[in-house]
Amino acid sequence: MASGGVSVASLWTEVNRCGQNGDYTRALKALTKILHENRDDVTALQCKIVCLIQNGSFKEALNVMNTHSKVLSSEVVFEKAYCEYRLNRVESALKTIEGAPEQTDKLKELYGQVLYRLERYNECRSVYTDLIRNSQDEYEEERKTNLAAVVAAMSQWEKAPLEDLGLPDLTYELCYNAACTLIGQGHLTEAFNKLRQAEELCRVSLADDSDVTEEDIDSELAVIHSQMAYVMQLQGRTDEALQLYNQVIKLRPSDVGLLAVTANNIITINKDQNVFDSKKKVKLTNAEGVEHKLAKKQLQAIDFNKALLAMYTNQADQCRKLSSSLQSQNPGHPRPVLIQVAQLCREKQHSKAIELLQQFLDQHPESASGIKLTMAQLYLVQGHITKACDVLRSIEEFKHKPGMISALVTMYSHEEDIDSAIDVFKQAIEHYQSEQPGSAVHLALVREAANFKLKYGRKKEAISDLEQLWKMCESVCSSSHCFMSFIKLHLSKHLPSAEAMSLNVDVDELENSHGATYVRKKAAKVVGENLPKEQGQGEIKKKKKKKKGKLPKNYDPKATSDPERWLPMRERSYYRGKKKGKKKEQIGKGTQGAMAGASAELDASKTASSPPTSPRPGSASGSSTAPAGNVVPPRQQKPAASGATRKKAPQKKKKGGKGGW
Repeated sequence: MASGGVSVASLWTEVNRCGQNGDYTRALKALTKILHENRDDVTALQCKIVCLIQNGSFKEALNVMNTHSKVLSSEVVFEKAYCEYRLNRVESALKTIEGAPEQTDKLKELYGQVLYRLERYNECRSVYTDLIRNSQDEYEEERKTNLAAVVAAMSQWEKAPLEDLGLPDLTYELCYNAACTLIGQGHLTEAFNKLRQAEELCRVSLADDSDVTEEDIDSELAVIHSQMAYVMQLQGRTDEALQLYNQVIKLRPSDVGLLAVTANNIITINKDQNVFDSKKKVKLTNAEGVEHKLAKKQLQAIDFNKALLAMYTNQADQCRKLSSSLQSQNPGHPRPVLIQVAQLCREKQHSKAIELLQQFLDQHPESASGIKLTMAQLYLVQGHITKACDVLRSIEEFKHKPGMISALVTMYSHEEDIDSAIDVFKQAIEHYQSEQPGSAVHLALVREAANFKLKYGRKKEAISDLEQLWKMCESVCSSSHCFMSFIKLHLSKHLPSAEAMSLNVDVDELENSHGATYVRKKAAKVVGENLPKEQGQGEIKKKKKKKKGKLPKNYDPKATSDPERWLPMRERSYYRGKKKGKKKEQIGKGTQGAMAGASAELDASKTASSPPTSPRPGSASGSSTAPAGNVVPPRQQKPAASGATRKKAPQKKKKGGKGGW
């Protein structure tokens, strides 16, 4: 009898009833009472663990199993591994599964999930393939979906060649995983069409459920839409991709991994533009639990973008801190070092950046190609072209590529180091002569080397290259410009003589033959010896008379022409500038209001009939009047000087307005 007068049997009845109804909280209360009577009741412990798992209390369930490990022993291996898996203790879950005495089907299912989280995709694929082959139950579709997810991950992260497993596209999950596989293989158009198909299947399957709302459908479609935007971004349709990404962000889906990936892709589109938006989006990548939802390469890409964003926002210390952390986490990866180098270049510390690259190159020679290309670029920025060429020639991977050869020859030509440029051609030709003799690249290199040597006057070396080209492929070089030069220089001696090439052919007979399509017209006059002309026979062709040029009207043939007549007037030696013309009749002189035309008429002294207004000096007053011709007129007041006249200043023009002044 349990405490409170309730029997253990009735408690078990309560547990059974609550389990069937899904009321695990009430079942736990009954199980606690049972365990109070018998602390080591195995069945009660197992039921309690199941109820705690159903309620999501994984840590508490794990504590129960660890506390009663001696009693439970191997009875709860699956439950323990599952709790560890849900608590993101993936390594512990793997050890628990591998230490199980028997590998049941449900343990194998969990084993596949654990391997997937650990990114051990080959082993995971083998587990799911074996489960599909050896089991027949209602979970077959879920297993195929998981297998398709494994194949998609291998395609995207490992770039491994995959065999077709013949998985159907009956559900939107299978269709979505198939699209992810196509993305990893680079078939973007097919992948986009497959995502469209997955979207339609999702809408149809969820529309049949009356309990599902439109918001639930949009939330379920968010992962498909985000992947569609990713395909658009890869195709260069960044505006459409950005619009679709923002739609997914606005929905605020519960999957923190989906939000983090979408926000990261928006940051990559923004680059160094729209930095304020990128700083808001980067917060979504720091959500709790993101590290358990994404693959290692996804997390790595997000961290790299955080460091780059710090660089673009001029947070130099933050950029160095993040890149140093990335380098410690990924010591052999060149990207953290390249981010540090980019930050140093923004600070104009190119020499220090080159030293940092050289240190990384000494420690990790396997990443030589990318690091050396960056070093060469920095040397070019500093103007050290010869050093840049030396670095580029040390990259074995790209040393004999046509693009690298072209770049080296161009730089050496800029430095006028023709011998080094020819040496680049020589080494490349020798490489292709041993590896790919007679290939298109080999022939092109020989032809370009010959052209280069002819351009810089190295005729003997050019002849050697052209002879080699002639022997390798006469049909290829016969149409090239360099081959004509080769003929002029050296091969003309191989041509047959003119006598050997001449043919005894009657041209007139050939033209008059039945099969001739063109007949030459006979000339009206026989071109040949000049016949003696008869007397009086003049020239048949009239000569055209030359017309005399027109002369100007004032032309004087006796006068010598001005030798400077072709020069502009201002450039002639005798030019003295424009002479100011005589001033016209001055207006406004004299007293104000006086008129120039009427001044003579109003002058009384100039009229003969006018008597003198005052007596002549020296004559007595009252004497008889003298004759008019001997009278001296009185002096008039002189008019004021022209400079003293008052002038009215001109009014300024009014700007703007209709009918301005």
